[in-house]
Amino acid sequence: MLIQVECTMKTKKNTKPLEQPETFTPGITKGMVRQHAYQMFRDRLPDQPLTLEDWVRAEKDLAATLQTDELSR
Repeated sequence: MLIQVECTMKTKKNTKPLEQPETFTPGITKGMVRQHAYQMFRDRLPDQPLTLEDWVRAEKDLAATLQTDELSR
């Protein structure tokens, strides 16, 4: 006899938008990170506001992209 158990996972939905934090990379402005974050996460905006992790990921990705662009010159 098999018993099926249905598991449901509750996920927290962050309904409170997080204000964009200050940048930590010299030479990168909040505006640059905001534009890059929009490009990275536009598929889920505005339904899911950006988290701190999203902002940090966008800034790190932008810094890596700019560094790669400078090296290719």
